[in-house]
Amino acid sequence: MVAPERRLHSVVEAAGILNVGRSTAFEEIRLGRLRTVRVGRRRLVPTEYVDEYVELLKREAQAAA
Repeated sequence: MVAPERRLHSVVEAAGILNVGRSTAFEEIRLGRLRTVRVGRRRLVPTEYVDEYVELLKREAQAAA
């Protein structure tokens, strides 16, 4: 049996998925550009929020072109 794909990522894991640094990920969260959820005291990034952030970057790149 194959394990299901993870749906929640730590901020550091999300930064790795996005190929950005930890500080950049936390700054984007602070600015409200990368959304997160709280589970207890942990801040986690759902997979769909990672995808949403990538789409935001794509829209910004198109607008700048």
